[in-house]
Amino acid sequence: MGHDDHGDARRHGPIRPAPDRGDATDARPAAPAGGLGAGARLLVSAALLLLACSACRERDARRTPLRVFAAASLHAVFERLAADFEREHPDVDVELVFAGSSQLALQLREGASADVFASADLPNLQKIVEAGLAVGAPREFARNRLAILVGKGNPHAVRTLADLARPELRVALCGPEVPAGRYAREALAKAGVSVRSRSDETNVKALTSKVRLGELDAGIAYRTDAAADLDAIPLAAEHDVVASYPVAVLGSGKSRTLAQLFVDHLLSAAGRATLEAAGFEAP
Repeated sequence: MGHDDHGDARRHGPIRPAPDRGDATDARPAAPAGGLGAGARLLVSAALLLLACSACRERDARRTPLRVFAAASLHAVFERLAADFEREHPDVDVELVFAGSSQLALQLREGASADVFASADLPNLQKIVEAGLAVGAPREFARNRLAILVGKGNPHAVRTLADLARPELRVALCGPEVPAGRYAREALAKAGVSVRSRSDETNVKALTSKVRLGELDAGIAYRTDAAADLDAIPLAAEHDVVASYPVAVLGSGKSRTLAQLFVDHLLSAAGRATLEAAGFEAP
C-alpha cells in the first residue's frame, strides 16, 4: 500500500498523484529497504555511546579508592607511579592530592582522610606520627637536591648563591615552614649569603610558576623541579642540602592493605627506577 506525504496511509481507495512541484530533485530519496536513515543511525550511535559511558561509570564505581597525600615536588613522578600501580591493581583508583608538606600535615591533623602521606621532609611527617595518625614507622623512599631555578638561557647570568644577593634581581623562596624553604635557608646560611625573598611561596610549584612567567628572576627549589622551560643551576657541594622524602601509611584511610602495597611499590626496584628517572636519588 502506498504512502502520501499529505495524507493518512491507512485510508482506502486510489491515491491521487502528488501535484507537480516543478523540480523532481526536490523529492527526498527513500531510505534503502532494510536500512537506516542518517538520523536513525545517529540515534543508534548516541545510544551505544551512552551505554558505553554507563558501563565505564559502573566499572569506576566498583574500583577501590586509595587517597595519597604527596608533596608538591612529587607531582610529575607520582602521576607515573600511580599509573603503574593502577596497571598492577586494576581494581584500585589512586587519588593524588598535592600541596606543600606543611599544608598536607596540617590538613591531616585537622581531620582530613588519606591512606598514604609522602612528605618532602621528616619533621612534617613526624608531626603526624606524634599525633597518632600514622601506622608504623615512616620509610625514606627518595632524596633530592637543591638548585637555583632561572629562566631558559639564564638571562641574568646567575652562577652561585652569592649572585642571588644582587639588588637588581627579583628572588623568592618557599616559606620557612615549607621543606624547600627551610632547605634553601640552610643552604644560604652555609654560603654566608643574605637574600631578601620577594614572597614566601606555599610550595615549589608556585615558586617555579613565577620564575616561568617572568615574575621572578630566580628562586631556590629542587633540581627535579626544573622543566624544559627552566634552567637549574646546582649548588656547590659545600652549600647543598640533601632533602629526605619519607612516606607512611595512615590510620584514617579506608584500606591499610592497599596503602601498604602502594608504599611497597615506592620502595620496590621498579618504583626506585621511576624515581631515579625523574631525577630523585635513592636513600
